[in-house]
Amino acid sequence: MGKALFISDIHGNMPAVRALEKEIKKISPDVIWFLGDAVGKGPENDQTMDWVRANCTHVIKGNWDDMAVELYKEKKEKQTIDGEFWKVLGPMLTYMWDQLGEERLNWLAELPFESEILISGMWFRLVHGRPTDRLYQAYDSWEEMAQGFNSKVSDREFDAYICADSHMPYLRACGQGYAINTGSVGNSLGVPRVHGILIEGDLGSSEKTPFRTEILSIPYDNQAAADAVDLYPDFPVKDKDSWKKEVLTGVYSR
Repeated sequence: MGKALFISDIHGNMPAVRALEKEIKKISPDVIWFLGDAVGKGPENDQTMDWVRANCTHVIKGNWDDMAVELYKEKKEKQTIDGEFWKVLGPMLTYMWDQLGEERLNWLAELPFESEILISGMWFRLVHGRPTDRLYQAYDSWEEMAQGFNSKVSDREFDAYICADSHMPYLRACGQGYAINTGSVGNSLGVPRVHGILIEGDLGSSEKTPFRTEILSIPYDNQAAADAVDLYPDFPVKDKDSWKKEVLTGVYSR
C-alpha cells in the first residue's frame, strides 16, 4: 500500500501552506501531486510557488498559471493590454509578475495541463479543470460530470478523475466512475480550511485491489492569511478586502 496526496489552489497563501506542511509530516505520503494554481489572488505568490517546486513530486498547470503566463507574453509583445478584463485583473497580474520574475514564469509555461496515475488497478485522470476543461462543481449533473473522463491528450478509458478549480472538495460516484475534487489549500469556498485528497492503495499496480480515499480538512491561521496582504505595500488595494473576506469566511466577493 502507498499514499498519494493530491492538493491544489494555494493562491499565494503561506499560512495555509504551513498548516499543510504539519499534516504532511504526519501522513508521510509517497507522492504529492499538485493540480494547479499555486499563484494568483493572494499576497505571497513567489513563496507558494517555490514551495510547490520544492515539495511536490508532480505538478500540472491551472487556469491562473496559464493566464499569468499567456498574458505576460501578450504584455511583452504588445506592451499594453486593453479591455474590461485587464481593468479588473491587471493590477493583480502585474503584482504577481513582479513577485514571480521571468524564471518562475518560464517554469509555469512548461507545465502540462493534465496527467494520469494508476492506483489499485484503476486509472485516474488528473486535471485542474479550466482552461482545458469546464469547471466541475459538486452539484453538476451526471452528464456534466461525465465530461471529466474525456482526456485531451489520451485515448485511455479512465475509471476516475481528480480535478481542482472549484475550491470545494468532493467525491462523487457518477455512473462512469468516480469524480473527485481536491478542494483548495489556500482559498477554500464554503469552509475556509485547508483541503486535499489522500488516496491509499497500490500505487502503479494494475491489479484491482481496494483503495481508500479521504478528504483532508485542516484548520489554519486564517487571520494571519488575511493580515498578510497588509505586509505587502504593492498588493492591489481593490483586492485587499476581497482576499480578507474570502480567507476568513469562505464567501467569495466576486
